[in-house]
Amino acid sequence: MLNPFKKKYSGSELKTFDFLSRVKFFNRLKNSELERFLPGIHYRKYKKDEVVFFSKDPSQAIYIVRNGSVNLTIDIKDNFEGILKVKGGECFGENALLENTNRVYTAIVESDEADLMVIPHYAIQEIFDSNAEIKSKMITSLAEFYNENNHRLFKSYQSSFGFFSLNQMFK
Repeated sequence: MLNPFKKKYSGSELKTFDFLSRVKFFNRLKNSELERFLPGIHYRKYKKDEVVFFSKDPSQAIYIVRNGSVNLTIDIKDNFEGILKVKGGECFGENALLENTNRVYTAIVESDEADLMVIPHYAIQEIFDSNAEIKSKMITSLAEFYNENNHRLFKSYQSSFGFFSLNQMFK
């Protein structure tokens, strides 16, 4: 039996929910929870070699690649060393889910053009402040993401024969 009080979504809203539900950090959320993000989403086009943000910048938004690719790099002296290429359906700038953080890497558009969804930190925090369940689901995803990164870091360290000292991480 159909519920006459159940919210009906437009085709474009359903398309956005479908897209977001496949993106890390959003994949645990129901449509009714994803709906809370719709007013805060901005769509931006970036050109090749355009910097989305630099390391050490304040973490003011989370970014989701709709089309194109973005290189995440770390600054080593005067060069950028690539650490990851982010493509359609993937997210970066994840530390904007946390309060008072700065970027740990630089994001530079690699493709000729990149279409990004941008969700500002203030919009995320408003949702988190009013809905603990959404916050819990997204922070759990963030913790899993960081845990996976730690495993990759330690595996990489083990296979590189210790070219740096891990105790430097805790100084």
